[in-house]
Amino acid sequence: MTMNNSLLLPVFINRPALAVISLLAAVPAAPSAPTAAAVTVPPEPPGMMAMFNGRDLTGWDGDPRLWSVRAGVIRGETTAEVKAHGNTFLIWQGGKPADFDLRVSFRLNTTNNSGIQYRSHPMPARDPSLNKWVLGGYQAEVRNEPGLAGFIYDERGKRGRMCLVGERVEWTLEGKQVVGSVGDKAAIAATFRTDDWNDYVIIAVGHHIRHYLNGVQTIDFTDQDPASRYASGLIGLQLHAGKPMWVEFRNPRIKILAPTR
Repeated sequence: MTMNNSLLLPVFINRPALAVISLLAAVPAAPSAPTAAAVTVPPEPPGMMAMFNGRDLTGWDGDPRLWSVRAGVIRGETTAEVKAHGNTFLIWQGGKPADFDLRVSFRLNTTNNSGIQYRSHPMPARDPSLNKWVLGGYQAEVRNEPGLAGFIYDERGKRGRMCLVGERVEWTLEGKQVVGSVGDKAAIAATFRTDDWNDYVIIAVGHHIRHYLNGVQTIDFTDQDPASRYASGLIGLQLHAGKPMWVEFRNPRIKILAPTR
């Protein structure tokens, strides 16, 4: 039998090349891109009612020093000279809905935060001569911060941040119960448009509440605490006390699914 001597020859690799191969093998694989958040907002229902005429604040009630209409949008602004004496609200005078589909766009600066108040009720003012537009109830958080805009807060209540972005929560007599997720928080945050307009949707039916930003669900909240939940009430736009800020809202509209109860 004839043997191929080339099979017996040792294979030589110079040491520099071997070092390069070893380094390449040690480099970790690039992390995969985060999964994009799915657009899950229901289509806008027919019969939405405009809440704002685009010209003035007819149909709303708030501190005239702080709220105005500019270029067809509602604008709230505090300054070092013109302050909010506690959290103050521009309150819609169109009713106290229980179940509804509310849609609006917002933008604001980063020095403070705002909110959209709903199923809310008037609260005693510390000094009515300075601020008589005080509300307590559910609040959809408005911030110029990805991952924070979109949660639900108990304004003037005892429960604080009841459901954070990405969470599915049931609030019972025992308190907050996280029962699942509506999606990856980082993927949801990536849909936020910093320093730009963002589209908010709030859908409340019975004790079940959902928030959406830019078409993506941020929270799913069911309030099973009969002593603390809110069945119906006022809608308002917030100017927060503290650091000077501005916030703008455009094209607020609502479909009332059930009146007060």
